[in-house]
Amino acid sequence: MKHYDVVIVGGAIVGSSTAYFLRKNGFKGSIAIIEKDPSYKQACTALSWGGIRRQFSTPENIKLSAFGMNIIANLKEEFGSEADIGFRQMGYVVMASAASVSVLEDNIKLQNSLGADTQLISAAELAKRYPFLNTEGIAAAGLGGKGEGWFDPYQFMNLFRKGAMARNVDFIIGEVTGIQVSDRVEAVTLASGDVLQAGAVVNAAGTNGGAVAAMVGFKLPVSAAKRYACVVDCPSASAELHKAPMMFDINGFHFRHEGRNFLLACTPSEGEEPPVQDWDMDHAWFEEKIWPLAAARVPAFEAIKMVGGWVGHYDYNWFDQNGIIGRHPTLPNFYFGNGFSGHGIQQGPATGNAISELIIHGTYKTINVTALGVERIAANTPLFEKNIF
Repeated sequence: MKHYDVVIVGGAIVGSSTAYFLRKNGFKGSIAIIEKDPSYKQACTALSWGGIRRQFSTPENIKLSAFGMNIIANLKEEFGSEADIGFRQMGYVVMASAASVSVLEDNIKLQNSLGADTQLISAAELAKRYPFLNTEGIAAAGLGGKGEGWFDPYQFMNLFRKGAMARNVDFIIGEVTGIQVSDRVEAVTLASGDVLQAGAVVNAAGTNGGAVAAMVGFKLPVSAAKRYACVVDCPSASAELHKAPMMFDINGFHFRHEGRNFLLACTPSEGEEPPVQDWDMDHAWFEEKIWPLAAARVPAFEAIKMVGGWVGHYDYNWFDQNGIIGRHPTLPNFYFGNGFSGHGIQQGPATGNAISELIIHGTYKTINVTALGVERIAANTPLFEKNIF
C-alpha cells in the first residue's frame, strides 16, 4: 500500500493549484493528484468562459480573484517565458436597476478599497460609451477595466498542473470510490482497487465535491448545475459591439465577443434550473429565454444565428453559491476546495494557495478565507453575493 503525505482528489484548477502551491510554499512531503478524466473534456475548468473580475461584494472573493489576476499579470515570471493563456484585458460591465444602485455603489467602494479599478457610471454614460446598448431599466453600472477580462481556462489550469508535476507531484489517473476514516482520514480507495494511505486529503473534486465529502460522512451542498453557452453570429454587429467588455445585465443575461462571434448565456432562476444533469443543449432555452433578453438589451442581437455552443456543469454550491474553503470541522486532515458556482477558474489559484498554507502552517497567511469555511453551513449563515450573477 503506497503512502502519500497529501492526496488531492481532482486535478483541475483547484487541485492542480493546491499541489503547485504546496511545492512553491516549501512542502517537502509526497503529493498525489487523483484525476479520473485527464482529458478534462467535461471538467468545470475546461468548459468555463475563462473570465476574471474583482467586481464582487464580499472581501474574500475580491481578494481571491485579485490573487489570480496577479498570477496572470506575472505569468511568464511564474511559469516561464513560453507561458501564454491569451489574456484579453477587456473589462466587465455590471449593470444595476434603480432599486439596486445603492448596493452597486457599496460594492464599488469595497472593491476599490481593496485595490480594484471599478468606476461607477450612469445610464447616460453607459449609453454614450456603448451606443449599441438599450439602457432601459438601467440606472447605473460598474465598469472594471484594469485586471478584468478573459483567457483560455484550459491553458491556465495546465500551467499549474505541469508546474506541479515538474516539482515531483504524482499525477494518477483514477477515480476515488471510498475514503477510510477513523478519527482522521487514513486512506483513499480507487476504482482500480488500489488503496493509497494519506496523511491528508484535499477535496477538489469539482461537481463531485459533494459525493467525495459524503465518503467521510459530511453533507456538502455541492453538485452539478447545468449551464448553456450559446455561440451566435451577428452580421449587423458594430465595431463597438465587437470591442465591448463582458456585460452582465440585471436579469442574469450576459455576453461577450469571441472572435467574429459572440457568447451569450443567462443565469437561470431557482425555478428554471435544468432538472437533468446531462450534456444536451436545450435550444428552446436559447430561443425562448436568451434570445429575447439579448435582443431587448442589444437591438443588433435581434438578427442573430446560433452557430455553436456547449453545455457546462458548474460545481454548484446550493447553499449560497460561494466557494467552500477550509478544514473539515472534526477530521483535521480533510480539506475542502469546492462549490465555486462559476468562479472557480479565477479563484482556483488563490484557493490552492490557501489550502496549501492551511496544510503547511495550520492557518492562512496570504488571504484569510475563514468566512468561506464549512462552518457557515452548519450555522445556517449564508454568504451571498449582492447584485452579482
